Amino acid sequence: MRRLEYKWLVGITFVLALIMQILDVTILNVALATLGREFRVDAAALQWVLTGYMISLAVFIPSSGWIADRFGSKRTFQTAVVIFTFASVLCGVSTEMWQLVGARVLQGVGGGMLVPVGQAMLFRAFPPDERAKAGAVLAIPITVAPMLGPVLGGLLVQYANWRWIFFINVPVGALALFFAVVFLREEPRRDPGRFDFPGFVLAGAGLATLLYGLEQGAQLGWGQPQVWSSLVAAVLLIGGLAWRELTVTHPMLDLRLLTDRLFCTGNVLLLCQTGAMFGVLFLIPLYLQNLRGVSPMHAGLVLMPQAISMLLTTQVISRIYGRVGPKRLILAGFAVQVAIGLGLQLQGTDTSLWLLVALLAVQGVAMGLLMTPVQTATFARISRADMGQASSMFNVSRQVATALGTAIVATVLVMLTEHGMSTVDPTAAGQVAEAQLGAYHGAFLVSVVFAGLGLLLGLRVRDSDAAASLDTPATKTQPSEREPSKTVR
Repeated sequence: MRRLEYKWLVGITFVLALIMQILDVTILNVALATLGREFRVDAAALQWVLTGYMISLAVFIPSSGWIADRFGSKRTFQTAVVIFTFASVLCGVSTEMWQLVGARVLQGVGGGMLVPVGQAMLFRAFPPDERAKAGAVLAIPITVAPMLGPVLGGLLVQYANWRWIFFINVPVGALALFFAVVFLREEPRRDPGRFDFPGFVLAGAGLATLLYGLEQGAQLGWGQPQVWSSLVAAVLLIGGLAWRELTVTHPMLDLRLLTDRLFCTGNVLLLCQTGAMFGVLFLIPLYLQNLRGVSPMHAGLVLMPQAISMLLTTQVISRIYGRVGPKRLILAGFAVQVAIGLGLQLQGTDTSLWLLVALLAVQGVAMGLLMTPVQTATFARISRADMGQASSMFNVSRQVATALGTAIVATVLVMLTEHGMSTVDPTAAGQVAEAQLGAYHGAFLVSVVFAGLGLLLGLRVRDSDAAASLDTPATKTQPSEREPSKTVR
């Protein structure tokens, strides 16, 4: 193992930790009904198993860059793995709902530091002109874990015990910690200044309130007082955060990084990419199970070819990115996603599932076309010193994008379903099915809107801005060798 280059050792370590974190989310979704019966709680109480983790993530992702700069990336990453693994044990031995929710909150502390810090270490280990390869490394857990999670979760719940959906994290976490201790190097630290406690409070509270408001809006409707009051509070808190971070000498979340054209554009492209793709991924299982009567296990199998095609595509893109550049790949990816959204309009209540499998396999190609170029180009001009802060901001954008995309799609589906049902005879099964199908068709178009916005925004990307990440002579002067102030200010 020691013969491997250091960058690949970092990649293996981060992949192990990321698989543990993503598996935990996808496995848990399958087991929620079982947990409700086990703890004798209703759906509202059970939702806090997910919401508690989400809010904890929201609090610690923004501060992860400062923590790593202050205490060291390796030490922070190891601590995050230990916290996440230990919290998984606490989840597995919980006997009361409040214990499980508390353990999930602790998991969020570890997860909130694990992903941004690990990503920053990975991008520091790979030179700028090889970061497309780092993107290909990240694609492995991002595709494999969601593909295996539902199947593995179903098997554990059905043939073992629900506690094993948490205990399974222990050997993976132990292996990730072993690699981190033995192979990772502590990176040079910079002085991040005093801890920006007001910024920490504003960032954590603002992001948590925003994610909570979006989630509740999709579930309860946007007119509910708790929804709009949460969103108003989020706007005020995030506005206060922006003012604070732009005026303080040592900000916890350096918003000045957004003055770099490519980094700012990349974060907005991530929003479009996530909204377009996760909207479809959110809708497909509902469509299959509610309209087509497909079992959860078979719904997972229908989605599997998409994950495989995405994984294969990212491996190809990582090799041609340096010659082609990000702009054409990003435009191609969003164009394919537009075609997929339109193609989903052909789905009916008795359409061959093989057509859906083919469409989803092509969407996997779109995801592969977008993932590596968007991520690699976004960080192309970021210095090594700013990588921790930039990774924190990028993962904040990812969390917001996932919540926003899901909330919009769910809202459109509910509104169109209610409208469609109001115009048909509820006792006529055929009319009801057609009304529901029309609602899904309308919701699928949300991905077309996000992809269309991505196409327009992709025109702003300039390959010359991402020159450091390309196979050009410009890579001789790498951003990692420049002063941070010259990189993004």
